[in-house]
Amino acid sequence: MEPLAHSAPLFESRLQSLKKVHQGKVRDIYEVDADHLLIVTSDRLSAFDVVLPDPIARKGEVLTRISLFWFGKTRHIVENHLSDLAVEDVVSDPAERALLAGRAMVVRRLAALPIEAVVRGYLIGSGWKDYLANGSVCGIPLPQGLQIAGRLPAAIFTPASKAPAGQHDENIDFDAVAKLLGRDTAAQVRRIALGLYEFAAEHARARGILIADTKFEFGLDRSGRITLIDEALTPDSSRFWPMASYQPGISPPSFDKQFVRDYLESLHWDKKPPAPRLPPEILARTSDNYCEALRLLTS
Repeated sequence: MEPLAHSAPLFESRLQSLKKVHQGKVRDIYEVDADHLLIVTSDRLSAFDVVLPDPIARKGEVLTRISLFWFGKTRHIVENHLSDLAVEDVVSDPAERALLAGRAMVVRRLAALPIEAVVRGYLIGSGWKDYLANGSVCGIPLPQGLQIAGRLPAAIFTPASKAPAGQHDENIDFDAVAKLLGRDTAAQVRRIALGLYEFAAEHARARGILIADTKFEFGLDRSGRITLIDEALTPDSSRFWPMASYQPGISPPSFDKQFVRDYLESLHWDKKPPAPRLPPEILARTSDNYCEALRLLTS
């Protein structure tokens, strides 16, 4: 694996050569032209939909590398939003290029679909809570007697609505997705999301990682074709569990930000801004977890 370009963390980018049009929890988005955007992945970390004050060193580059890896691996399943332009084609300033090294990509502008396409292979998180309450997840009945972190009989499509900034996404059923997108498009999104998950889960399992669940985002190009956008199968959008220590019935350790969530759960914090600072050992271990996920998945 090539060494990562950055060691000093980047909390926020402030490019002078391009206009910033959006800042998300992790990504800064700049306008290149009418057809293209520059996405910069910072080292910001969010938990419980709140951006934490401390960036995680190397995180942005890890997320970018993993997304690029999966974009290349999954073109046979679905097209993605990567353009043919390189960062060097749209950013001329040498200092800004150096800042962006390894953590930026130029993508096509697409019309984003208003859902999170979540796929679960294991029962954890909000899916576990729904199962305990209803015996189902997003309207999909599940067998009785399943354990927390248990593997599901088959992966399931459990979408969520996109909530406004500062609010939590809510799980919805397939009929709700059909109302938002139309039944044919909803069925295509479900088929593609399940196909992506199953392909990636098999690849990861061969490298000692279980992908418990993951979230995809899709957009439509000008011809109405469904296209994978945002990030893909990263530790921010997925739960990655080390296979060697996996055991159903307990919440496993992970390569993702669940480690930070568990730490925050131990504090007296109401999960509203401002978020508490993270101790140096938590920052360092989280950075190591992200880097280890990159090494295992792409080696």
